[in-house]
Amino acid sequence: MGQDQTKQQIEKGLHLYQSNQTEKALRVWMRVLEKSADPAGRFRVLGCLITAHAEMGRYKDMLKFAVVQIDTARELEDPDYLTESYLNLARSNEKLCEFQKTISYCKTCLNMQGTTVSLQLNGQVSLSMGNAFLGLSIFQKALECFEKALRYAHNNDDKMLECRVCCSLGNFYAQIKDYEKALFFPCKAAELVNDYGTGWSLKYRAMSQYHMAVAYRKLGRLADAMDCCEESMKIALQHGDRPLQALCLLCFADIHRSRKDVQTAIPRYDSSMSIMTEIGNRLGLIQVLLGVTKCWMIQKELDKALESIEKAQELAEGLGNKLGLLKLHCLCERIYRTKGQQRELRDHVVKFHECVEEMELYCGMCGESIGEKNNQLQALPCSHFFHLK
Repeated sequence: MGQDQTKQQIEKGLHLYQSNQTEKALRVWMRVLEKSADPAGRFRVLGCLITAHAEMGRYKDMLKFAVVQIDTARELEDPDYLTESYLNLARSNEKLCEFQKTISYCKTCLNMQGTTVSLQLNGQVSLSMGNAFLGLSIFQKALECFEKALRYAHNNDDKMLECRVCCSLGNFYAQIKDYEKALFFPCKAAELVNDYGTGWSLKYRAMSQYHMAVAYRKLGRLADAMDCCEESMKIALQHGDRPLQALCLLCFADIHRSRKDVQTAIPRYDSSMSIMTEIGNRLGLIQVLLGVTKCWMIQKELDKALESIEKAQELAEGLGNKLGLLKLHCLCERIYRTKGQQRELRDHVVKFHECVEEMELYCGMCGESIGEKNNQLQALPCSHFFHLK
């Protein structure tokens, strides 16, 4: 298969993919990969396969194609191709919650600075790195990366990147409990979709709606949360977007739990858990298990709650997700206080404070810990943050 034929087949695959005929598109691209003698064409088709597998939640396949793409980039001996392939390797590891590897591959990208294309990818590299730091609960570095990504987006007038960064910032502020900012950023993302997104993939709209739903739920605006989450889920189902379906099911479950409707929440958590397990989203699994634990606590089934905590703790320790561990120690503290088990209670109080220290989650002005309750926060240029009050 020559250069022109390769191009035609890649376009044919893209056309099928955009009209939701994903499996047909994959077959066309795999044929190109087997038969094309054009290295640049092979590189491009691998990029298409990586994106498609990312959106379907087939992260192990995504990683497999990213590794092949690096070999193709080396064959082409072009720094731009190499930077792009390392970014795909970083993103694959980010999806598989291998956050230390993600950070390491992102640093490789930033050190390879080739030409203008590499410079345009810097924003995406910073975003991926920020997501990895957030996964490890290293908040200051995460915020630094997100702000850097936002600067690249503004400098290159890259509205799609800006939209993705706004969603990540929404997630960031939801985690440290500044719920006003957790809502502000995905609303900004939704505005960008409305103003510029006519030609964009619908996943941008779905993503912003999902993050709005999370913030609305945290603010207790459950009807608004439900509306946004339903809209996001509708798009996720249309597009076979498994990762987003899992997140929406988790959000639905959290909304029902907030309404104290445990009977409706538990099956939603179960459905979310099975997709999270299938795609390998271990960070998502921790969130699901936290929700399930809280359901058992509402029903005063404390031993079942402790079982869920044990599973979540194993995952959080494996990932290095310190915020997950902090939340689990906090729940254990409540359970052992109810059970009147003083020794276990003291143990978890000590571990809780160790987590706060490790994450440096306290205000430089008033000394109180950040992220215990909803509070407006202000970030300094050095990415330290303090209570606005």
